[in-house]
Amino acid sequence: MFDRCFGARQLLRIKRVLRNGKLTLICLVLTFVVFRGNLGAGKFGTPQEDLKDLKGITDQINFYPGRRVEPRRVLEEAETTTTEATSSENNYATFDIKSILVDEGEEQKRDPSKPYRLGPKISDWDEQRAVWLKENPNFPNFLAPNKPRVLLVTGSSPKPCENPVGDHYLLKSIKNKIDYCRLHGIEIFYNMALLDAEMAGFWAKLPLIRKLLLSHPEIEFLWWMDSDAMFTDMAFEVPWERYKDHNFVMHGWNEMVYDQKNWIGLNTGSFLLRNCQWSLDILDAWAPMGPKGKIRDEAGKILTRELKDRPVFEADDQSAMVYLLATQRDKWGDKVYLESAYYLHGYWGILVDRYEEMIENYHPGLGDHRWPLVTHFVGCKPCGKFGDYPVERCLKQMDRAFNFGDNQILQMYGFTHKSLASRRVKRTRNETSNPLEVKDELGLLHPAFKAVKVSSSRG
Repeated sequence: MFDRCFGARQLLRIKRVLRNGKLTLICLVLTFVVFRGNLGAGKFGTPQEDLKDLKGITDQINFYPGRRVEPRRVLEEAETTTTEATSSENNYATFDIKSILVDEGEEQKRDPSKPYRLGPKISDWDEQRAVWLKENPNFPNFLAPNKPRVLLVTGSSPKPCENPVGDHYLLKSIKNKIDYCRLHGIEIFYNMALLDAEMAGFWAKLPLIRKLLLSHPEIEFLWWMDSDAMFTDMAFEVPWERYKDHNFVMHGWNEMVYDQKNWIGLNTGSFLLRNCQWSLDILDAWAPMGPKGKIRDEAGKILTRELKDRPVFEADDQSAMVYLLATQRDKWGDKVYLESAYYLHGYWGILVDRYEEMIENYHPGLGDHRWPLVTHFVGCKPCGKFGDYPVERCLKQMDRAFNFGDNQILQMYGFTHKSLASRRVKRTRNETSNPLEVKDELGLLHPAFKAVKVSSSRG
């Protein structure tokens, strides 16, 4: 019929138009599907809303003629407005950490009529330990002559600090201790568990120390260090030979402890304790004033009455040790070494402002007032709500102490902090194509006290 109405050439032209029309229609449908997949279904999924969205995009293109607008980015920007109500869920700054801290039930309470003990009485620890060391020769308690195996123990509360920056300074403190221990071949244990709820606060270290001594018979000395103390002489090696006849080493003065009974005659923020029966016995004698509550409060009154210049507050581990030594010197004194030749503990208030003077006149490796082994920030309480000193002063001085010690680490690799107050570092020497020929000034890359003697054997 079409042949009658149209000529052959016209009919061929009509068929070609129809065929091209089909192809054009298919392309339009595909284009619409792609646009819809990228842009979504509008606010309510209606064609009218789709048209509004497309018109908005077109207007943007016309308004910014040289700018390419990406459909997915437009969608993300649009979605941002719809998620403003829930954006706080992704914000760490506004999240209340207390909402996920769960204390599971109450602690089992001890019978108050029974005296407190750290654990079952042990009377033959030296014998038990000697047998274990003999049966386990691959875990010697001495790594070399006059080089005992040492475990440095420190820690902090299982909960976050009570101020925004406290955990950052705890991180600096443990980084500092790891550096010193790595250089001196000392193992390290960081504790965040309260092993005995009754011995919270000052006293939490005692149950932990006892547990570690008994669990690690290969350890000859345990070195306790508070979290607010930092190593500031990375090159100083403890004179272990000096303590071969002693079991307990603390920074202090015999006259202040035994004669004056001064409550600050020694410091228990950094001390060395040998792994032996004597140490278990003195821990047992030290602990009874520690349980919180009435026992600790009443013991605090006794300590304030008996010790020189002690303020009125609950019993603390340092005052209790002074009292124990002063009243039972015959029992304990021979095995206690009160060290004052170097700073096993150094009070920050008399040290930190002198760092520049030390750098100018002295060098690491001395450990004493010229270059202190440890700087201890007593009273700053960087993890608490309040300290005994202005917060700004404490934090600035802690930064200086950290950088003072850290410079001794960085110098091995050719860097140093721009100043003791700066987080930034600067290069102190140029790179070389012969790095093994470079010697660090302090000799800390491969110090003699870290060398291990390997016995050679021929097969």
